Amino acid sequence: MKQRVLGSLRVSEVGIGCNNFGGRLDQDATTAVVHAALDAGINFFDTADIYGNQMSEVQLGVALGARRSEVVIASKFGMRHDGTGVCATPEYLRDACDQSLRRLGTDVIDLYQLHFPDDTTPIAETIGALQELVALGKVREIGCSNFTAAQLREAAAAAGDGPRFVSVQSQFSLLDRSPENDGVLAACDELSIGFLPFYPLANGLLTGKVRPGEPIPEGTRLALMSEERKAHWLGEAMRARVDALSDYADEQEVPMLTFAFSWLLAHPQVASVIAGASNAQQVGANASAVNPLSPDQLQRLSELTATS
Repeated sequence: MKQRVLGSLRVSEVGIGCNNFGGRLDQDATTAVVHAALDAGINFFDTADIYGNQMSEVQLGVALGARRSEVVIASKFGMRHDGTGVCATPEYLRDACDQSLRRLGTDVIDLYQLHFPDDTTPIAETIGALQELVALGKVREIGCSNFTAAQLREAAAAAGDGPRFVSVQSQFSLLDRSPENDGVLAACDELSIGFLPFYPLANGLLTGKVRPGEPIPEGTRLALMSEERKAHWLGEAMRARVDALSDYADEQEVPMLTFAFSWLLAHPQVASVIAGASNAQQVGANASAVNPLSPDQLQRLSELTATS
């Protein structure tokens, strides 16, 4: 597994999203996924304090055990545990960091990220507190998630000459190309920020299991999602794009997974593609999916998924 630079860190091109840990996956299942990832050369694990009813960090820490030094742990703060919204005040984030360190069973978080913007707290206050955590050695690098291009620029200005956001997470895939269109990728270039796509498989539509003209497999995330979300992800326009991608994958004899991961990694701003996994087999499939695509293939994929 190749690695890319993210600030002072080196992260595998495929990362593990830990949202399932503590929820769908118990400790044994989490440990199996983590060990399969390590065996596949994956060193980047992305979690959050709220994942798995606050158990994702705990289970990740237990699964890593003595192998903690081999990996890059990214965690997030800012979503109140009682579901009442976002908070990024200095007092809140200092306590959140200490609690995450305790749950993870580690003395440092490699990448600490603001989960969502907090419109009620000046970003300069949040950045200042994060810079203090870096100075204290509790955090190595800082990042954010779900920020707009304008918010990224504001955060960079607020950081001054001190530590600044080295990463931003947003949804990005062949079926959701918002970061290309809303200026976030351009801001990453401008500010030397690494991009971390989540939902790279578009809720399962890009796994290759959804075939043209066939029903959605039972028990999948797509089948279980709310009707409101289904209206978007399973609507006629989206399904037509998935069918076109599936036909092209068959024509090129390239797995859909390879198209999904490798198209994202062809963007120079992308540092690692974050994908969830519920078993060792999915980890192996994701890790082996990364293969360079030709310029013609990349262009055709962009054409097939373009939106007007």
